Amino acid sequence: MTPLIFVTGGVVSSLGKGIASASLAAILEARGMRVAMMKLDPYINVDPGTMSPFQHGEVYVTDDGAETDLDLGHYERFVRVHLTRKHSITTGRIYENVIRRERRGDYLGATVQVIPHITDEIKRCIDEATEGFDIGLVEIGGTVGDIESLPFLEAIRQIRTERGQHKAIFMHLTLVPWIAAAGELKTKPTQHSVKELRSIGIQPDVLLCRSEQRLPDSERRKIALFTNVPEKAVISAVDLDNIYKIPLWLHEQQLDQIVVDLLHLKVSPTADLSEWKAVVDAMEHPVDEVTVAVVGKYVDHADAYKSIAEALKHGGLRQRTRVKLKWLESEQIERDGLALLKDVHGILVPGGFGDRGFEGKVSTARYAREHNVPYFGICYGMQAAVVDFARNVAGLAGANSTENDKQSPHPVIGLITEWRTSGGEMERRNEESDLGGTMRLGLQECRIKPGTKARAMYGKDVIAERHRHRYEFNNRYRTQLEDAGLVVSAKSMDDLLVEMVELPEHPWFVACQAHPEFLSTPRDGHPLFIGFIRAAREQKAGGKLLKEASA
Repeated sequence: MTPLIFVTGGVVSSLGKGIASASLAAILEARGMRVAMMKLDPYINVDPGTMSPFQHGEVYVTDDGAETDLDLGHYERFVRVHLTRKHSITTGRIYENVIRRERRGDYLGATVQVIPHITDEIKRCIDEATEGFDIGLVEIGGTVGDIESLPFLEAIRQIRTERGQHKAIFMHLTLVPWIAAAGELKTKPTQHSVKELRSIGIQPDVLLCRSEQRLPDSERRKIALFTNVPEKAVISAVDLDNIYKIPLWLHEQQLDQIVVDLLHLKVSPTADLSEWKAVVDAMEHPVDEVTVAVVGKYVDHADAYKSIAEALKHGGLRQRTRVKLKWLESEQIERDGLALLKDVHGILVPGGFGDRGFEGKVSTARYAREHNVPYFGICYGMQAAVVDFARNVAGLAGANSTENDKQSPHPVIGLITEWRTSGGEMERRNEESDLGGTMRLGLQECRIKPGTKARAMYGKDVIAERHRHRYEFNNRYRTQLEDAGLVVSAKSMDDLLVEMVELPEHPWFVACQAHPEFLSTPRDGHPLFIGFIRAAREQKAGGKLLKEASA
């Protein structure tokens, strides 16, 4: 059985369980361990795929096409492992599995109950997701005391009871607020949170105490005394200005060694955190700075484009460049005009769904094209760029996506079934795609055209990216748009779907149907984001960087 670390939270939500879990995983990986990470979410939705970005933030997509919680993005950015649908489990998924088994008669007529049937299914999912790894970190969503989290908490309590302390430990993240009027840190919320946890049979082994400033030793001793946690295991999770410093901070307090000792792990005696030190050094000592406008539909909600924001930073890290983000609502562009884009060095238009704000995205793509501003279109951002090009370069008046205008005279973007030809390979593909009614999800390969910017950035002919979309470039317009100057720089392996487009006469105008932000990490970056930020630097420098590189 894989040793497990269960991470819970108390007092308030949004304390950073995901980042804390990922940071600990990064240190354990740096000590030679292969780490599995898993999120247990208490909401009844089967997955976050249909949830509003305003409520839940971005939907993160894995290689196998699972639509998951955004914390899996944190996990994959901190550890070098690609997670799957097994690593994101919701209450809805658990109940769906149990009900399906009950309908099949698997329970032999027994009365199906939360205990043992629901808790057994939770334990089965945990074992399935962590099997074959050296250690598993399992984050429980929500906070202790939430009624919806109780089945998960009961399941992990059972695991600890059945397997013992050397196979399962509990790490609890809690808040130690600073009361400015009193000039004091207050430990009472932490005490009550641990009391609540202990009331359901869980005694934490480690406490991560989130606070604005480092916990004094006197407060750590006080917390240890009232929570029955060893003082050395009361860790100060102080607010930091850079999330990529957190592995270094936790290692400094020997959190990884505490875990190694509790679980009797056989690992390297030291952690090689040189890569994380290099990341932090690059962020704190930039040699350049650029401003990038992100024109989206949900920019007022910071988590809706979490992976986009991080990938842009990663692209700058590879060049010691600080990337300042100017968030703009596409509806704001429609209302207040394109002057909002003045003085930025690059423009990124990310994904989205529906007609709200789409014309603002189209106008943004046109502005970048006509003013030679580096443009990066992702998913809906590629479709907006194609619509602009069709209308304003190829002369196809009224061109649009059928997602927004089913009566468009030139549906340059549409469902596959809307532009299929009769018979043959296209007909077969439409049958397999369930008439376009399902998402195109997960990691898919494509072939890049030689001599393009895309080929130069990736450095290879075949690449794979993650997808999450329904609508595609309409093949009926491929030749017409190519004749007008649009370059199709990547196509699916069967040559049927357009994956990337670019403008050869533009300094840097690249758009892709996939979501490359999901494969960007702070240690490695991503070719497209690195190329985009380099283009933004060249834009700022007036082409000087390009001339220097040539020299």
